[in-house]
Amino acid sequence: MTELDDNKADRLLRRAQAAEYIVTTYNVPCSPKTLAKLACVSSEGPPFHAGRFPLYPVSGLDAWAKKKIGPLVRSTSQIGRAA
Repeated sequence: MTELDDNKADRLLRRAQAAEYIVTTYNVPCSPKTLAKLACVSSEGPPFHAGRFPLYPVSGLDAWAKKKIGPLVRSTSQIGRAA
């Protein structure tokens, strides 16, 4: 990992920026309202720093989006085994 990658992973994004990052980077539908709801009623959302306003680390957004996408398979018959 380069220093540039380290800086990206440590970057904190506000909720609207985090949703935009998920959509543009992973092509996974996500909105600020979805992130707000996940933060209030679910433990399935991306990790964030709570405070006056939530801050999402890029590394946590990356891990959450990859989990949403699922594993890479070559056939639909591998889906059950890959999970």
